[in-house]
Amino acid sequence: MKYYLCKYIPPRADFLATLTADEKAWMKQHGAFLDDLLAKGQIVAHGPVMDPSGGYGVSLYQIADDQDIKAITSQDPIVKNGAGHYEHHPMLHLKARG
Repeated sequence: MKYYLCKYIPPRADFLATLTADEKAWMKQHGAFLDDLLAKGQIVAHGPVMDPSGGYGVSLYQIADDQDIKAITSQDPIVKNGAGHYEHHPMLHLKARG
């Protein structure tokens, strides 16, 4: 297994406060995409971080050795529509409660 902290970087610091109608739709699709990966066990946790200097999203991934994290996150609807990108940070291991 491989483990990653993935940080979704929105296209602007006030993104959540200034979403366009299209971006609102993409954000709903983004949430459904992440929830599906959570249900499949590829994501351990995900959610928004309300940083005063600009919010962003965080996801903790646990994926098989033959999977590519960039290939997975590139399928996120918000990214596919050009509204932001991901940073991928490998982790040595991941321990979780439960």
